[in-house]
Amino acid sequence: MLSILDDIYDVYGTLDELMLITDVIQGFEEYMRAALVTGAYMMLATTSLVLMGESVSTKTLDWVTNEPLIVRAASIICRLTDDMVGHEFEQERGHVASAVECYMNDYGRSKEEAYDEFQKQLKNAWKDINKERLHPTSVPMPVLDRVLNLARVINLLYKDEDGYTHSTTKVKEFITLVLVDPI
Repeated sequence: MLSILDDIYDVYGTLDELMLITDVIQGFEEYMRAALVTGAYMMLATTSLVLMGESVSTKTLDWVTNEPLIVRAASIICRLTDDMVGHEFEQERGHVASAVECYMNDYGRSKEEAYDEFQKQLKNAWKDINKERLHPTSVPMPVLDRVLNLARVINLLYKDEDGYTHSTTKVKEFITLVLVDPI
């Protein structure tokens, strides 16, 4: 539901409405703090754990809602990849607040320099995920697997293009290969 509302806002939000949010968000650090919450990854991770049924305890749900490193890293992957592949499209539609724009404005950098920095942050986020998987915490391994697999899906959706927003692209082909024409 949050994803649908976010997309409706992205598509139908007026410039005045978008400027209200832009005025509230001052700077890249603040943008990321807000964007990691509104990016819906935390909600998606939590919901996916609930769907695992009885194998997930209250302790596990408390763990995920306290934003452990692996979930935060996956949220960063989601937000930055989405913002990079959607940047041009959203700018054409008059959107202002994005990680790319905030970073460029805060640090006086070009789009390419912002992308280079984000690639470094993405690399570090994947390292954090791998570290958490190699040195498991108190939660069961299937929970860590779920968080990792969601990050993989995000990576697939936003690899080179916004496959979530423009789902008739390669995402349709992937779904067809898996569900319609399986091996």
